Amino acid sequence: MGRLALLVLAGLFVTATVFPWCSQAARLRLKSSWAIALLDSLGVKVEADLTHVAPGALVVANHVSWIDIYVINAALPSAFVAKADIRHWPVIGWLAAKNDTIFLERGSRGHARIINDKISDVLATGQHVAVFPEGTTTDGRRLLHFHAALLQPALTAGRPVLPVAISYWEVDGERSLAPRYDGDISLGQCARAILGRRRLIARLVTTPLRGLNGEDRRQVAAEAREAIALGARLPLVTPHADDRLDLPATRQMQTQAVKSM
Repeated sequence: MGRLALLVLAGLFVTATVFPWCSQAARLRLKSSWAIALLDSLGVKVEADLTHVAPGALVVANHVSWIDIYVINAALPSAFVAKADIRHWPVIGWLAAKNDTIFLERGSRGHARIINDKISDVLATGQHVAVFPEGTTTDGRRLLHFHAALLQPALTAGRPVLPVAISYWEVDGERSLAPRYDGDISLGQCARAILGRRRLIARLVTTPLRGLNGEDRRQVAAEAREAIALGARLPLVTPHADDRLDLPATRQMQTQAVKSM
């Protein structure tokens, strides 16, 4: 925990003093190395299959834990999409803004168009933008409904959509539930569960997706969900209606706060 606290302080210092003078490539390297160091302090090793990576891709990933963000940044440093409220949060909002977070105001069609243009602009530079189309976390043993609207900017801009499967494993090869951050599990409980393991393996698998340009976003979302299920070794079942419901406001705030760090 002490090492984790020092890493957070170091991240604040680097963001304030180094980021303003860095090239985009250098900033991405710093984000990746910091994420790797943070995961290592938690005892998490990343194993990444980056076979299907293409520059400027929309990273579409399943969502298990608050550490998903760092697993992605360790292998594919990205800009993330988060709700606009986080911009005004002390410390976290500042960190999010300085780390290329794209803030989304939900329920505003006009703002959604602006955000779509911002995402397209970031993708056009060759940088990745990451989204979690489930909209919330699971225990890692299933996939929820994918919200297809989050994929539209890439389709409109003709940029690649990259399905990324994230799964967590114990050293004995069994799937691990320690990183889960769903239901009533708090951030502290989740962190303690992760630290209680001597070592965890985070597997990140990129998968190909057929026919993107001009495709219906619901079809692309369905294909991405199928690809992620295969990559994470999850059963592909039709989500229940309850799976499409939004989280209570308190959990949304907790989850989005961590996503934007």
